[in-house]
Amino acid sequence: MKIVLTLFFILNLSMFGAEKPNIVFIFADDWGWGDLSCHGHPYIKTPNIDRLAQEGTDFTRFTVASGVCSPSRTSVMTGHFPARYSIDGHFAWVPNNQKRGMPDWLDTKAPLLPRMLQKAGYRTAHFGKWHLSNNMIPDSPLPSEYGYETYGAFNCAGEQMPVHEDAMHANKFIEKSHEEGKPFFINLWIHEPHTPFHTVPKYQWRFKNLKEEDNIYASVLSHADDRIGEVLDTLDRLKIADNTMVIFSSDNGPARAKRPGELKLSYDTATGAGWGINAAKGVTGGRKGYKGSLFEGGVGVPFIVRWPGKVKAGAVNTLSPISAVDLLPTFCEIAEAELPKSYTADGVSQLDALNGVNLKPERIKPLFWRMKAGWSESRKKGFHWVAYAVAFDRWKLLSNTDGSYFEMYDLIDDPFEEKNIATEKTQTAKELLAMIEAWKQELPLKPMGNVFSKERTK
Repeated sequence: MKIVLTLFFILNLSMFGAEKPNIVFIFADDWGWGDLSCHGHPYIKTPNIDRLAQEGTDFTRFTVASGVCSPSRTSVMTGHFPARYSIDGHFAWVPNNQKRGMPDWLDTKAPLLPRMLQKAGYRTAHFGKWHLSNNMIPDSPLPSEYGYETYGAFNCAGEQMPVHEDAMHANKFIEKSHEEGKPFFINLWIHEPHTPFHTVPKYQWRFKNLKEEDNIYASVLSHADDRIGEVLDTLDRLKIADNTMVIFSSDNGPARAKRPGELKLSYDTATGAGWGINAAKGVTGGRKGYKGSLFEGGVGVPFIVRWPGKVKAGAVNTLSPISAVDLLPTFCEIAEAELPKSYTADGVSQLDALNGVNLKPERIKPLFWRMKAGWSESRKKGFHWVAYAVAFDRWKLLSNTDGSYFEMYDLIDDPFEEKNIATEKTQTAKELLAMIEAWKQELPLKPMGNVFSKERTK
């Protein structure tokens, strides 16, 4: 009987093609582009992520859809700009969400990547940070209501998974899916290096010669890198690494304290006690700005893809402008998952770019960003005056809230946004400003759907 079943399985593969690839999407939290040893960091050591770069391709022009967490994650889940859901900042407690004109969670009826993959035969799981709602909103939907059959999470309603158990749960899910012969999709959304910094003596010992703040920062990244290594080891042990695409990226650029201050412990209701913001030492690899900014330092993050036999090993792609809104159509094409007929992604499939063919440096479909900016003039508040931005073709324009001030950059010749050419390319700037205004007209005036907590009635 075993021989017959084996022959039947082989026959199915020959008739219908190879097995569908597994997908492991590792999304870090506040991990700067320069916070990798393979990106030249002077003391942070990330051998397992470096291994992904050695065995895959490092894409240097990847951007997320926001400078902060929740909207960035929304774009991954939906393939849409988060402003379409009135999600412009992180989900906090209800009064704060209401004050900012935000919903209390991402609508469960939105088009969702895991549901599309489930229909294509994938097992789906989420392990790690959620933050498409908040643990302080007890009546918010659980991850299981978004298309994940298995989850362990924090920053969500219900029981909070300890932050360092993400890889352990992911490995169990991988083993079970492999045993059942099912392709799998895993969100591994790790906590590091978001505050509070939850240090472990073993990892601090690795960097014992660094001063305290640097020691803390390096140790939590090293701990995260080790857990990523555990997942890679599981794929190797089960001999499924060759049929698994692994992506490492981050939800936004690195956090930094507004000003130097004393190193203190802080407490988070979802993850517990740890060191505060003054231990944040993330770097952007020369990009302008940090977390919370729409300059490249806030939205330009690591994006490393390993997919043996499909994605070139040991390569660096400095050409392809890939966005987080491209991930849903890309993953669905890889998984042969059908997009709903009523659905239109804001992004496009980047399978060609992953495969290293038909590479183009210009963006053929525009990218838009929106964030709340508390002031309307530039330069007085660093890099956080930008309320809207658009990237199209080779250009990127950033504008304050009322459009009275803007800057424009050539992302191909000037990827670090060093030379403002708005006064040189006046017609291009005018066209990009018009694109932003037209996009604004597409956006809802307020959150829509079943997205409000009962707490609002209080």
